[in-house]
Amino acid sequence: MIGRAMSTFGSRMLVIRCDAAQLPGLYSRVTDRRMKPVGTIMDIFGNVKSPYALVLCPEACAVQPDEKVYAK
Repeated sequence: MIGRAMSTFGSRMLVIRCDAAQLPGLYSRVTDRRMKPVGTIMDIFGNVKSPYALVLCPEACAVQPDEKVYAK
């Protein structure tokens, strides 16, 4: 698990609160708990102890707020 979904920005951008110990690399693939692809990490920002990631979804984001997400 890389973190939890926080909110969407527009229809295709998803903001994730990441776990600093499990921080994924840029351009990693993100999946939901059913291993369905969500999108690709485009940016990591924020504090070093509690970073956030910006995920670009290929179509409208279907992830609910506070849902766990995973990286491949």
